[in-house]
Amino acid sequence: MTAARAGIWRSRRNTTIGVLLTALMLFPVYWMLNVSLTPQQDMRKTPPDLLPLHPTFEGYRAVLDDQMPYLGTSLLIGLGTVALTLLLAAPAGFALAKLRPRGTGLLGLLLLVAQMVPGIVMAMGFYGIFLDVGLLNSWWGLIIADSTIAVPFGVMIFTAFMSGIPSELISAARIDGAGTFRTFWSIVLPVSRNALVTVSLFSFLWAWSDFVFANTLDGGGDLRPITLGIYKYIGNNNQEWNAIMATAVVASIPAAVLLVLAQRYVAAGVTAGAVKD
Repeated sequence: MTAARAGIWRSRRNTTIGVLLTALMLFPVYWMLNVSLTPQQDMRKTPPDLLPLHPTFEGYRAVLDDQMPYLGTSLLIGLGTVALTLLLAAPAGFALAKLRPRGTGLLGLLLLVAQMVPGIVMAMGFYGIFLDVGLLNSWWGLIIADSTIAVPFGVMIFTAFMSGIPSELISAARIDGAGTFRTFWSIVLPVSRNALVTVSLFSFLWAWSDFVFANTLDGGGDLRPITLGIYKYIGNNNQEWNAIMATAVVASIPAAVLLVLAQRYVAAGVTAGAVKD
């Protein structure tokens, strides 16, 4: 076998393996879509239909009738979490990367430890605090709680990205008379666009998919996220699976769109083109 044929064979083999693995990973998504179109009377059919032979849109009608307020609340909480995370994490990352205050190493260790605390432990702590300050069953409380997961991750990402920014940019700004805040706002943040997008994306996705904090801190509020809205269709003796899966499909669309739009920013280098040779 020649080297050219061997290369073609390896390429085809790798492509086939990649397609099979992708299909395996995406099968739950397909099954979610399939069940969302399946009539309620066919849910317990054995064996189940691999294709929606008699599709129904009752589940999606239920989403439009019942779930839009929950989707709006999740959007509000997600955007609020992004704003609070960027407000806290970006300056902290800049300080750790470029200002190097005392205890930088210890702060980095604490941020790493914060990522290891189980969410249910944090939820129980927040419950006691929110009960005392009156933030239970409020969307503001969920924004604060979700940000406690996103901020440590955001600080670590910003620190790593901003550490790679050439010191010449910071020095040039200071020579031109820019203070610390002006340097951060006018020089560091524009160069850190990819870090901003990365942190914003993951902050939004964490808040959008959160269930533990929502169920613990906002189970009885008027403004509940979509992860709790799905529970409307689950009862002791009845589960509306087509409505549940239709809600899951609709709730997945914003996350999928954001992932597609942001992937090139996440993959791009943070300092590309910042300094001319």
